[in-house]
Amino acid sequence: MPIQIRETDQADWQSLYRGQHAVFTCKQLRQFGISYPTVRANIEARRWQRVHRGVIALFSGPLPREARLAAALLYADLPAALSHRTAAQEWGWLPADDEPIHVTVPFGTSAEPQEGVVVHRSRAFRHIVVSHDPPRTSRADTVIDLATAEPDEAAAERTLLTVASANRVTADEIRARLAARPAYRYAAALDRAVRLLAEGLTSMLEARYFLDVEQAHGIPRARRQVPVHAFGRRLLEDCSYDGIGVPLIVRLDGRAYHSDAETAFRDRRRDNAAELSGTARLVYGWQDVDRTPCSVAREVVAMLRREGWQGPTRRCRRCLGP
Repeated sequence: MPIQIRETDQADWQSLYRGQHAVFTCKQLRQFGISYPTVRANIEARRWQRVHRGVIALFSGPLPREARLAAALLYADLPAALSHRTAAQEWGWLPADDEPIHVTVPFGTSAEPQEGVVVHRSRAFRHIVVSHDPPRTSRADTVIDLATAEPDEAAAERTLLTVASANRVTADEIRARLAARPAYRYAAALDRAVRLLAEGLTSMLEARYFLDVEQAHGIPRARRQVPVHAFGRRLLEDCSYDGIGVPLIVRLDGRAYHSDAETAFRDRRRDNAAELSGTARLVYGWQDVDRTPCSVAREVVAMLRREGWQGPTRRCRRCLGP
């Protein structure tokens, strides 16, 4: 059954049609003079399809991702914003998938979760949403949402550290958002993770080294981003154990190889400066820390012991095995 849009409504219709990727609520359709019998007839003829309760796509066949996002937001009823895993996907942190769309609405909104849509409520809604098309939670709030969705404090701390460090969301950004939404889960764990970020964890590799090598095995926490002076230049070392009296540097190299002369020159300078000062050094890449953190821990402990440190360590769950 074809539809006729009034001439005076054509501009508004086209704007919504494009902006919502041909997805409308029944209420919107009625405002354009399209009755429920017309909607039902088009659905029964398989020209249109019902996506969610009260939400209609004006086409048949699979829904592109943009249409799925629009449908979820329309179902939740504006104001609403993409959040949690879906917001992380929109920020480019996770690959898009066919899992349910996560949306957040103001506290008190009546929308309930249904197939394909997970609805969250927030008392701080107006503080957490940024202006995007479609709307989504801010980068820092997305990190917090992912962390607070975890099943326990340890997982929450890990998620905040790894996601924030991998995507360059700063400790100051997260701290400000936590202050604006104080009633959050795992408050102590998230505050601890933010402090660690502020102390110099600047990449996912550094976060994983801290979590899976140091913390998991009881190795004292190194000082991060420690300035060193080499041949008139100021450089930074990733991890230094001079705080426990051990002249040991652990360098974390996330690159498979050095693709530019400046990087290679900088690392040679750091190596030479460490050698001249009598400072031991170990270098690990992503595969070392990701695949064999226990082996890395054993090497670090061996070097600490060689240099005189006799503190306690422990075996992690991976060391103990199944």
